[in-house]
Amino acid sequence: MKVSRLELVLVSTPIGCLGSGRGGGVELTICSLIKGLLDLGHKLVVLAPEGSILPPDCSGAEIKHVTGIDQPSWQHRPESAPMIIPPDGVLLGLWEQALGLGKSSDAVINFSYDWLPIWLTPWVEAELFHLISMGGVSQMMKSLIGELSRSAPSRLAFHTYRQASDYDLSKTPVVVGNGFVLDNYEFQPQGGGPLGWAGRVAPEKGLEDAVAVAAALGDRLMVWGVMEDINYAKKIESAFPPGTIDWRGFLSTAELQKELGTCRALLNTPKWNEAYGNVVVEAMACGVPVVAYDRGGPGELVESGITGWLVPPDDIDAMTNATSLVNEIDRNECRNWVEESASHDGFAKRVEAWIQKGIKIKNASNL
Repeated sequence: MKVSRLELVLVSTPIGCLGSGRGGGVELTICSLIKGLLDLGHKLVVLAPEGSILPPDCSGAEIKHVTGIDQPSWQHRPESAPMIIPPDGVLLGLWEQALGLGKSSDAVINFSYDWLPIWLTPWVEAELFHLISMGGVSQMMKSLIGELSRSAPSRLAFHTYRQASDYDLSKTPVVVGNGFVLDNYEFQPQGGGPLGWAGRVAPEKGLEDAVAVAAALGDRLMVWGVMEDINYAKKIESAFPPGTIDWRGFLSTAELQKELGTCRALLNTPKWNEAYGNVVVEAMACGVPVVAYDRGGPGELVESGITGWLVPPDDIDAMTNATSLVNEIDRNECRNWVEESASHDGFAKRVEAWIQKGIKIKNASNL
């Protein structure tokens, strides 16, 4: 059945402009979804911090830039911390515009993990929907999301069931997964190269465990990502043999996939409950098996023995042993899983269905 054309407002993360890497996985998620929704024929306006850039395949969307100070990220604050909105913060500017545009749009989709849009949902004319991008790292956010799940559960969606389990939800969660523009990832059938690791270089990502595995195997570890905590990075580097870490920095998707695809395995070592695990899927899209802690979203993405190996969280010995077995993995299976489960068009259809259902529920309640 053909879905009617929707006019949608997409509100990006306020912690960094699109294309900078500071917004983490949300940047890739929103760009993949924009392309998918455009392909389905929907009209999109994207609100994002000043300096944001959309990739060429998203040129059909209108982007409106908002100036202001970046919002502090929840993952760098205590779980019990209160909400902070900086003076002249970009968060306020994003939502001032979103509420205005939302009055004449079918729906506003929020990608930011912030108190303000969640709290606003029952009080405004605009139809607000929230794709929650993180696990339960904040008591305030957990409380607000729990409250909204009781009053308007159709307005919430999650990337994985493990992520959703962090929250006290009133009903079975809507889980939409994630999506990737697979034309941007070249399958590389030969993988005799080094080990790889990708993510923000920050303590919650557990880079030190991946370096320990590489050192134990006498291997080199290629590391990609924004250097968010330089003291943390220096401490890790000083604790292992020189040359174990090959710092590659933050790269565009086109550059990253070329280098990542040469790896014989990606190591995924989060110390917290990842909502999804974009780098896990990016690696598999290139044919690279993944050895991951069985924690959070990656535990739903990796099929142990088929696309890589899941090992007990924080067990470096188990990860080392599993990494030594990656040559047993058929790299074609990795790419096949991504094509079947995490394409951008499939992701867009799941999000489309979520929004359509939420609009119908709201219209039915107004009869």
